[in-house]
Amino acid sequence: MRLSVVATLYQSAPYVDEFHRRASAAARQLAGDDYELILVNDGSPDDSLERAIRLSGTDPRLVVVDLSRNFGHHKAMMTGLAHARGDHVFLIDSDLEEPPECLLEFARELEDKACDVVYGVQERRKGGWFERVSGEVFWKLIQVLSGLPLPANVLTARLMTRRYVEALLRHEEREVFMAGLWFITGYDQRPHLVHKLDTSPSTYSFRRKIALFVNSVTSFSNLPLVGIFYVGVGVFLLACCYIAYVLVNHIFFYVPVEGWTSVIASVWLLGGMVISFMGIIGIYLSKVFSESKHRPYSIVRRVYGRS
Repeated sequence: MRLSVVATLYQSAPYVDEFHRRASAAARQLAGDDYELILVNDGSPDDSLERAIRLSGTDPRLVVVDLSRNFGHHKAMMTGLAHARGDHVFLIDSDLEEPPECLLEFARELEDKACDVVYGVQERRKGGWFERVSGEVFWKLIQVLSGLPLPANVLTARLMTRRYVEALLRHEEREVFMAGLWFITGYDQRPHLVHKLDTSPSTYSFRRKIALFVNSVTSFSNLPLVGIFYVGVGVFLLACCYIAYVLVNHIFFYVPVEGWTSVIASVWLLGGMVISFMGIIGIYLSKVFSESKHRPYSIVRRVYGRS
């Protein structure tokens, strides 16, 4: 099979029919009839699954993978890639903010550059000022704390070769952060500018963005643990200097020790630092605990449209 198109469904009912039509048209223009369209239902609370199943009854190239519950966008994408059989795999969101027709542009660049991945980037983040600023800060912090030069404003849309997809699927993390996995898998990857529309509200709330940030940093970097060590050394050295200062004043200048307010403030400061550092260590331990159980990152309830 020449091409697999993979997309996830979550609150996607308004877009399923049009996405199917446009994605199928783009795939047919590139690969003729030698393609498949895979839709992964990530426990969508609306009727996205019913719409997709109805389409699969009339389109033999449509495959619907129904997950047993909502596992999250990134895990659903990995599940869809695992079911793809094409020599090239086109991954894209189904909300039509990234036009399915960009598949043709990606294919031309993939052939011209003889690379393994062409991925979409947006010139300017969508949304209001808070969403744009928080997005910029998010990626800058991930780059600094993870030590990975991840491309900013990266999109889901990407066209990949079979060997790249197989290498990507070798990662077996239970806590999946796709942008990091895309990067560390390696191979020759090229960006392509895509104009992203604003057709639907984001399902990533501020709380989910914070959780994604914590997961991404702790999954790809031990810098927070190293930072704890250096902060501890710094506090120890400052305490030694202050103790020396107090002793010199008390022995040679007979200056009485005062400042209970500063002592209490220091106790609260150090107590807060200790608790937060224990929390960071606890996050890493919880990840080790989660990985050690070897639970599947998703469970497929049923696959429609493929014998």
